[in-house]
Amino acid sequence: MPKRLSWPSWIPVDPYIVLLLATVGLAALLPARGAGADVASGASTTAVAFLFFLYGARLSTREAMDGLRHWRLHLTVLGCTFVLFPLLGTLGRGLVPYLLTPALYGGFLFLTLVPSTIQSSIAFTSIARGNVPAAICAGTFSSLAGIVLTPVLAAVLLGGSGGGVSADALLEIVGQLLLPFAAGQSLRRWIGPFLTRHRKVLGLADRGSILLVVYAAFSEGVVRGVWHQVTPLRLLGLLAAEAVLLAVMLAATWYGAKRLGFGRGDRIAIQFAGSKKSLAAGLPMATVLFGAQASLAVLPLMLFHQMQLMVCAVLAKRRARDPEPTAPQTREPQTREPQTRQPSSPEGAVRERVTADR
Repeated sequence: MPKRLSWPSWIPVDPYIVLLLATVGLAALLPARGAGADVASGASTTAVAFLFFLYGARLSTREAMDGLRHWRLHLTVLGCTFVLFPLLGTLGRGLVPYLLTPALYGGFLFLTLVPSTIQSSIAFTSIARGNVPAAICAGTFSSLAGIVLTPVLAAVLLGGSGGGVSADALLEIVGQLLLPFAAGQSLRRWIGPFLTRHRKVLGLADRGSILLVVYAAFSEGVVRGVWHQVTPLRLLGLLAAEAVLLAVMLAATWYGAKRLGFGRGDRIAIQFAGSKKSLAAGLPMATVLFGAQASLAVLPLMLFHQMQLMVCAVLAKRRARDPEPTAPQTREPQTREPQTRQPSSPEGAVRERVTADR
C-alpha cells in the first residue's frame, strides 16, 4: 500500500493555517462577486449553522457535569478566558491609532472574547504531563460559556470600537449559532454513536466549512476594499501586540495558578486552557457579528491562533522535561525513643535533621 502523506515535522506551521492562508489568497485573487457572492454568503451561513450543530451534538453533557467536582480549576480558566483576556483587550485601545487601526483593534479585542480551544489544550497538556481530564472539562466549559458570553461581551465592548455589533447581529447569533447548537445537543442521544464512528470524516467537513466561511468573509472584504486599510507596518504592529498579549497570559496563568495553590498538573492544564483562543469557534461568530468587516476582524484571531500553537508546542515540550514531582512519603508510626539517644556519626545527625524537616 502507498505510504500516507504527512506534514513534515520540521515545518513549524500548522498545515491547517497554510490552508487558511491559501484560502485568503484565493479570495484576494478570485473574490466572489455578484451572484457568486450571494451563493458564497448563503453557503457560509449554512456552514456556520452546520458547525454549531456538530459542536452541540459532540459535546458530552455527562462529561461536563462530571468535571464540576474540580470547580476551582474551571472557574480559574473561565476567569482567564472571559475576564482577564477581555481586560487586556480593552487596555489595547491605547494602541490606536499609533500601532493599530480602529478596524484591526476591533479584531484584536474580539479575539480576547472568544472561548478557549479544546483539542490543542488537551494535546499540549498531555505532552507536558499535566491534568488531561481537567483540560478536557475546562475546554468543554469554556466552549459552552462562549456560546453565550462571547456575543454578550462583543455587544458590550465592541459597540464603540468599529465592531458594528447590534441587536440584529445578536438575533443572528441566536438563529445561526444557539439554535443549531441546542438542536445538536437535543439529538446527541440518537446521532452521537454515528458521529463517533465517523469522527475523521466529520472533522474534514468541520474544517472545510471553516474554509468556506473564511473565503466568503475575505471575498466580501476584498470587494469592499477593506484591505486597503492594512499596511505591512500595521501587520507588524498587530503581531507585536499579540506577542505581548500571549506572553502576559502564559505568565499570568502559570504563576497565578501557583499563587492559588494548584499543583503542577493543574497548573499545566490552567496554562494551556486559559491562554488559548479557539479559531474554530471565533471565525463563525465573527462573520455574524462583523458583516462586511469580518475579514479584518478574523485576521488577528488567525495570527494569534498560529502564534499560540507554535509557542505552546515549545512550552509543552519544555514542561515535559521537568522532573517528576516527588510524592510525599508516608511513614509508619514508630515508638518514641528515649531522648538520650545520640546519632552515631555527624552524617547521621544530618540525615536525622533532614528527616525531621520533612
